[in-house]
Amino acid sequence: MSLITLAKTNGLNSVFSDFFEPFNELLQDGFSGKALTLPRVNISEDRGVYYLEVVAPGLHKKDFKIDIDGKILTISGKKEENKEEQEENYTRREYNYSTFSRSFTLPEEVEQDKINATYDGGILKLTLPKNEKAIKSAHKLIAVN
Repeated sequence: MSLITLAKTNGLNSVFSDFFEPFNELLQDGFSGKALTLPRVNISEDRGVYYLEVVAPGLHKKDFKIDIDGKILTISGKKEENKEEQEENYTRREYNYSTFSRSFTLPEEVEQDKINATYDGGILKLTLPKNEKAIKSAHKLIAVN
């Protein structure tokens, strides 16, 4: 039985039903994305570079952390907001804190010390250059016998 059904069957006021609504949705959805949102990622490649784009609008450059540990590239973000409104009869404070973390296994041919990141227009863009050996071996001419 859901929390809202329980509140309605016990004759509780709709105010309590409204209070339980977000928790009920969370339980029914099985944590399917309403409680946790990961930014979308696009990965592409050309002859000498991999490109990784993370769609994360509303953040600032300082909100990102990019870390490499061995072959694992981890991109994380953190945003904190504090708002306070004061009127004659009340004070309203809102606090929002959200984080995300995405990890990727880097291919052998990526030159880790040459990775570059920029953030513009809500998109974090990483360029992951390939080493010269990978670039040379990427183009092959196969003879027809």
